[in-house]
Amino acid sequence: MAGMTDQFNAKTTADEVLKGIDLAGRRYIVTGGASGIGLATAEALTRAGADVTVATRRPAGDQKALDLSDLDSVRAFVDGWDGPVHGIVANGGVMAIPERQTAKNGWELQLATNFLGHFALITGLHDNLRAARGARVVVVSSGIQVKGPFDFDDPQFERHPYDPWEAYRNSKVAGSLLAVGIARRWAGDGIVANTADPGYVATNIQRHLDEDTLRGFGMVDADGKPADVLPEFFSTAEEAAATTVLLAAHPLPAEVNGRYYIYCQEAEHVPGGPDATSGVAGWSLDPAAADRLWALAESAL
Repeated sequence: MAGMTDQFNAKTTADEVLKGIDLAGRRYIVTGGASGIGLATAEALTRAGADVTVATRRPAGDQKALDLSDLDSVRAFVDGWDGPVHGIVANGGVMAIPERQTAKNGWELQLATNFLGHFALITGLHDNLRAARGARVVVVSSGIQVKGPFDFDDPQFERHPYDPWEAYRNSKVAGSLLAVGIARRWAGDGIVANTADPGYVATNIQRHLDEDTLRGFGMVDADGKPADVLPEFFSTAEEAAATTVLLAAHPLPAEVNGRYYIYCQEAEHVPGGPDATSGVAGWSLDPAAADRLWALAESAL
């Protein structure tokens, strides 16, 4: 893979990744594409010539309705889709909901939205992806996956106290395992799936965070007002979307399947744990865990 992404780094934008690439005739679905990283992704793909469908909970204009936490909404979207789809960017999601909430099917809301809704969408469009003959799936995860593995014993927080960050971590480990599961099952269909980690980005997904947490991230000042300048480790939405569009539309070697990328580079594989701060943990790429989670999701559908 040497040289594939040598020209790209943490400050590369999505437009720079797609420079010279013609996506005319290719159809993409971007969930949560109305704002933030999803919007930057959708706009960059569109500027490169792609036909992009933005699927969001509160659609406007020509956007399509999709509530990832509601399996009936996902089924309606799938039933309404016609023809091949060349790429799905599983970007939509929620983060650190303060109190435990559940979706209509009883699943913890972050896991239902960030993982199960995307699982239902992507598997529901399997034939459409296969028809594209070279489709890409990109699951947007988070660096929090490095903190701990997926909790198969009590994923819905029915037997132990709910923790918003633990629930968010669970959902993001699950997202990476979804990409691994797709890569394991659908490579023969010409479908490639990888995980994109956007790094630190100030978007609407932080809306549930309290002021102390936002201050800890450097996003607000001592008075609780938005910081004039974000810390240097923050990316813009356009920079964060670079990794997403790299995996969604840039030429890739065949072996880039079931991988985890950040800042347009494959992430370092690390042991992971509560004190880990970077890299991708083995449990986020574990084939056995991916298979177990796939079975859990299928049983929910």
